[in-house]
Amino acid sequence: MHVTVDVKGEGTHEFDLEALESAGEPDGDSGPTYADLLREVGLSPHEVSVLVDGRPVPEDQPVESDYVTVLRLIKGG
Repeated sequence: MHVTVDVKGEGTHEFDLEALESAGEPDGDSGPTYADLLREVGLSPHEVSVLVDGRPVPEDQPVESDYVTVLRLIKGG
C-alpha cells in the first residue's frame, strides 16, 4: 500500500509500506506503525500529532490509511 504523509506547512512524502516493512525491524505481524512513518520523514512522535481523517491516532498503531496528516506541535526557537 502506498501512503502519503502530509506534514502541514512543510510538504508531502510518499511511502510504500511493503518497502518500509521489509527494511524495518521485525516487531510482529502488525506491520509499519505511524511512528515508523514519522521516523522516515525525520520527525519524533513527541513533536507532532498524527491525524487520519482529522482524528488523532496513536503513533504505535499500525498504519491503516493511505493518507496521513502530521501537525507539528513545536517549531522554531
